[in-house]
Amino acid sequence: MNLNLRWILTAVVYLAPWSRSHSSTKKKLIVDTDLFSDVDDTGALLLACSHANVSLLGVNLNYPSTYTALAASSLLGYYGHTAVPIGIKRPLTNDTFLDIYAYQHGEYASKVAYHWQTYSSLPWMDVTGTWDSVELYRRVLSQEDDQSVTIASIGFLDNLSNLLASGPDSHSPLSGRDLVAAKVSELAVMGGEYPSGHEFNFFGHNITAAADVVNTWPGRVTFIGFELGRDVYSGGQLMVDGPESDPVNAAYRWYNGYDVPRESWDPLTVLYAIEGLGDIFKYGNSGGHNHVFPNGSNAWQAEGDGHAGQHRYLKLNVSPAAAGALLDRLFLRGAVAAAKDSGCSKYEPSLCS
Repeated sequence: MNLNLRWILTAVVYLAPWSRSHSSTKKKLIVDTDLFSDVDDTGALLLACSHANVSLLGVNLNYPSTYTALAASSLLGYYGHTAVPIGIKRPLTNDTFLDIYAYQHGEYASKVAYHWQTYSSLPWMDVTGTWDSVELYRRVLSQEDDQSVTIASIGFLDNLSNLLASGPDSHSPLSGRDLVAAKVSELAVMGGEYPSGHEFNFFGHNITAAADVVNTWPGRVTFIGFELGRDVYSGGQLMVDGPESDPVNAAYRWYNGYDVPRESWDPLTVLYAIEGLGDIFKYGNSGGHNHVFPNGSNAWQAEGDGHAGQHRYLKLNVSPAAAGALLDRLFLRGAVAAAKDSGCSKYEPSLCS
């Protein structure tokens, strides 16, 4: 089939109304991401930017690379969210990713940042326009109604731990812990394994921060474990059928190679944060709570430390293939809509005709 014809047919299919039911109230969402070393963060941001039921309040970055901030700004701008504030953990570096574990994945953040910089609200290599991550949390939360904000954590937990430890400031007279208790309805965390295990987001960077957030968060927390996303693959169809102008399409190619999908930990987390259980998730526990130990491992334990009814972990309610197919449909829908809105570009010449 002619490539342009296939892209047009894709647009017709994926811009059509969804058959799935959605609430009329948009979910107020903050995404806290380590956009840097794994490409599924870009898929998660594509969902957060393009889902019809989201009001994206902010993006906080927990990996302190300049390229992380620039890439996030380019992605947000391309998908029409230039005004969404970006926070990032300090101090900053100019690190780029090198896959020293498998030597098979490629770096994408600097490439997305550079090639899509015309959409960015930040000048090239100048991220002074970003917020301190804790100040951004406090500013955004203070402006929202009580119990109205959902946070999706798809990386390390430093920003959230620092938020809990923060004190009153010009944005709110509340402590960080009290501000969270007042404003956050749910925290969705990609981290750990369930019912027990040893997963990178908890042990790989700052175990103290992970334990602080998991063990002491003052409210509802839902956990999406390594085992949930491990067998759900997505992104392959975006590379094959999606518009060439799409930065997430390019990121997946640079990271994983053409037509090779990626495990879906972070997109599943953001999907749950937006839609709740929907058709594809179910709770894996009846009671109990999660606990992170000093070595970064975690285990589900009986009630007894003040978390009664507040902690849950998810299982799939459908096959991994069905979950991956749903993510691919959502990726394509968002990418096609953004490409049509962005108009003619050197990345998608067919849009000029």
